[in-house]
Amino acid sequence: MKLYIFYGVLVLAVLQYSRSVGATKVKFGSICSGNPNNQRRGCDDYGCGGFGASKLKLNGVKIIHKGLDIVCQDGSTIYAPIDVTLNGKAVPDKTNNAINDGITLEGQGLCFKLFYVKPDRYSGATLKKGQKIGIMLPMQKIHPGIKSHVHVQMCDKSDPSKYF
Repeated sequence: MKLYIFYGVLVLAVLQYSRSVGATKVKFGSICSGNPNNQRRGCDDYGCGGFGASKLKLNGVKIIHKGLDIVCQDGSTIYAPIDVTLNGKAVPDKTNNAINDGITLEGQGLCFKLFYVKPDRYSGATLKKGQKIGIMLPMQKIHPGIKSHVHVQMCDKSDPSKYF
């Protein structure tokens, strides 16, 4: 009996390890039309787009950026960076404005969110890498002068940089 339990635990450990190793080999394709190499947003008057950058909220509270910003022109087509399943709406904050929309995606052992995107649909579909998800929302209407971007955030809030 103890041997069965040991082998069961061993099999589960191997499966979990192989799943996590497979996820680290994932390489995202282009997210935004007009940005085939997924150029990252640098720093501007609104802050910096790298994972872990500190930012100030409007109320003066300092926060840590838990995603990676990929440059994208307002109105551009947004593509699936890997084969994904659409898993519902995701919103970046509680503000009701023109860019407070996004989507949760899962695929290849990863769960991640794309913010400032209006998806064609939120769930009930699978897409292949490079297929259209939706469009980039009008970021310039809300934050004039910012480098418009899609915010990529892992569901567990870990650093997505290694997938780019």
